[in-house]
Amino acid sequence: MDGPEIIISFDPDLHVFVAAARRVEQGARVRTDGASTLGHVVESLGVPLTEVGGLTVDGRPCHVSHIPAAGERVHVSPVTRPQSLPGPPRFLLDVHLGTLARRLRLLGVDAAYERLDIGDAALAAQSAREQRVMLSRDRGLLHRRELWAGAYVYSHRPEEQLTDVLERFAPPLAPWTRCTACNGELRPATLEEVRPQLRAGTERSYDTFALCTACGRAYWRGAHQEGLNDIVADALRQAEARGGGLRGSVAPG
Repeated sequence: MDGPEIIISFDPDLHVFVAAARRVEQGARVRTDGASTLGHVVESLGVPLTEVGGLTVDGRPCHVSHIPAAGERVHVSPVTRPQSLPGPPRFLLDVHLGTLARRLRLLGVDAAYERLDIGDAALAAQSAREQRVMLSRDRGLLHRRELWAGAYVYSHRPEEQLTDVLERFAPPLAPWTRCTACNGELRPATLEEVRPQLRAGTERSYDTFALCTACGRAYWRGAHQEGLNDIVADALRQAEARGGGLRGSVAPG
């Protein structure tokens, strides 16, 4: 680029996106082209705008549409947590986040998930069409303008991913109310309704059942219940500590 030079610094929480040479506290010198917006400059340096909570120019708040001028000092701040959204906290997860999707659904959070790699363009279009927050570890996907909203998932560990998303968006929790397989809503069910799906001996061991209203899958207390209970209990403790909301549950739990 052969245009105005600015000095830009990034909050340490954003350093994961930025080249080491630009992580200096006093700011790094960056030459712009004189026409691109500040938002474009920030993204060109590696930081998706989904992760930017605020910009200041010479200490004053500034919009991403600002055209940088020579000598300006820019600081980039991360999103404030919990992050507000223009609509309900509904999510879309890419192909790499299947475990996180199932855990969000276990907590009653609306989490659509694509098992197939349908491509960034299709995911961004779905985010916009369904007004869902795109969750991904793909930084390129989060740069797409079509997204309704997006968020980078910082960890590769499912338990840390879940904590990160719950802390960032503080969605109301309603454990045991969604199908972990398809994201459909669950309703209480009788033994007769679920009998065709029960394993041998299950009907003698359990008496509380639920059915998915979308795919018809049956749910009951099983051998895996203890591990799921731990995930739910941890999430509820964290939500209570943050003052988060809780809705009622209908499924076995």
